[in-house]
Amino acid sequence: MTTPPALNAARPAPERAELLLWMHAKLRAAYGERPLQPRREPLHELISTILSQRTTARDEEAAYQELRQLGDWDAIIAAPVGAVAHAIRRSNYPEQKAPRIQETLRRIRDAPGGYDLDFLQDLPVKDALKWLTDLPGVGVKTASLVLLFNYARPVFPVDTHVHRINTRVGTIARMGEPAAHRALLALLPPEPPLLYELHVNLLRHGQQICTWSAPRCSQCILRERCDAYATYGDRVPSFSEKG
Repeated sequence: MTTPPALNAARPAPERAELLLWMHAKLRAAYGERPLQPRREPLHELISTILSQRTTARDEEAAYQELRQLGDWDAIIAAPVGAVAHAIRRSNYPEQKAPRIQETLRRIRDAPGGYDLDFLQDLPVKDALKWLTDLPGVGVKTASLVLLFNYARPVFPVDTHVHRINTRVGTIARMGEPAAHRALLALLPPEPPLLYELHVNLLRHGQQICTWSAPRCSQCILRERCDAYATYGDRVPSFSEKG
């Protein structure tokens, strides 16, 4: 009896690193080159990413715009927490996010640089991540987005789409998102343009093809090297189950 080939997740790190570069090339061919350019100023990126947690992009943007109608950052800090929660109601869990956003803004305002986050450009990456993740409501994904998108630092944000696709393909074993940040970054070259392009193209692929439930495997450009497809074929289960 022929022994089936080992799944990617069981392969040594150099092979999984090569697989990630193959994925980058396939996704670039499908979705195009994505140059690393800041899409918004750093504090906007930080607050919007807090709002984006468990929230669609449309509702995130609506929540941010209504939040800014309360005034400048000082005015948002001074506003009643209920008014902030109401302003960001299009974002999920506004009652939890509102006090965190206010406290985050307060700590940033009281730091030596005030609302200017450009000092993060010159800090060692480890220290920049720690400074950001010490803020309330800021996890490693949010911190990594700000550092990569705004300052081209060699970090790799892992959101639900990046996590799901890499778990299914098998570049990493099943693990939580914080651990996945470390595991994937250890496999990837420290090249911010590549890290950015891979992130945004994985995001698009996860939204359109490798969805949480009923993934469109027959249309997937990664299926030839995907652990989940090798195991389940076109019947990959929802990610909350096994896939």
